[in-house]
Amino acid sequence: MTTIGTNITYHQFKEAKIDKVVFGVGAFETHGSHMPFGTDALISNILSEKLAQRVEGMMVLPPINYGLSEHYNDLPFTISLRPETIVNVIKEVLQEIVRNGITKILIINGHDGNIAPIELAARAVKVEHPNVTIASFNDWWVAAGKMVPDNFFEKWNGLGHAGECETSMGLSLFEELIQMEHAKGVIPDLPEHVEIKWRFEELTPTGASGDPSVATVEKGKKLEEVVLQVLEDFVKKMDENGWEYGLKKELL
Repeated sequence: MTTIGTNITYHQFKEAKIDKVVFGVGAFETHGSHMPFGTDALISNILSEKLAQRVEGMMVLPPINYGLSEHYNDLPFTISLRPETIVNVIKEVLQEIVRNGITKILIINGHDGNIAPIELAARAVKVEHPNVTIASFNDWWVAAGKMVPDNFFEKWNGLGHAGECETSMGLSLFEELIQMEHAKGVIPDLPEHVEIKWRFEELTPTGASGDPSVATVEKGKKLEEVVLQVLEDFVKKMDENGWEYGLKKELL
């Protein structure tokens, strides 16, 4: 059963025998005309809650609802933290988790702009606390695309901000919040192997890239399951090894 940190008492916490935590990191920004501004936090948090239903001893902490979104700020309503701010927020959350005696931590990220801040924050805390294991699921949308058949997506390999993949996942997790009649995106012309550091208005005027119009609940259910299965397998395997890895695992 999911143990959500905001909803339980101290007594329930002690009874639950929590030894690990998970939390999502999201953003608040335009996701086309069809998805909620808080899509990234919604997805990462709901996946966290669903994962905690499938493993033992995991508590879900509240998500970080704002992220690094300055590259989306030409379209309203974007609320972005500065790079140094989001790094410090994630770092301090991690430090507080460790101060409370938890050394097994999983971050589920929902937003591309947060990948670098999570890396910086997690590396700093790991150096400060070598006994802590911090795992980060950085880009579920890329991971999911690698785990479905080659012909699964109809447009642009499912990619895009509020595109086919993300919209499908949203339909699976919170269909009631999505207005598919307004789903419209643009597939931008970008190079394959070299990453351009774009601003979002350079890619699309709709607030969505890719093609969300071909998203479906059925695709979303499949994406949800493959992502949760990867996360469940990871946590259970780490539990078997006492969250040790590398050379430390070989000493078990």
